[in-house]
Amino acid sequence: MLDVQSARMRAYRNTVYRYRRLLKTNLSDLECQFIERRLAEELSKMDELVASGFPINVPPKSSPSDTEVRA
Repeated sequence: MLDVQSARMRAYRNTVYRYRRLLKTNLSDLECQFIERRLAEELSKMDELVASGFPINVPPKSSPSDTEVRA
């Protein structure tokens, strides 16, 4: 089951990257609107997959105090 979820997440991620690259090209307004709508749909699908319990390893953000050198 995890392999299927991982494959779905990779597919969504790759599609999101592809749509973002397309938006950087010269597109008509209609094409931009279509790509933006599809991008929003793919991001929504990714959010649904994460909400369903897909395990994500997100490294914690380091706070400024973690990076300071103490004397």
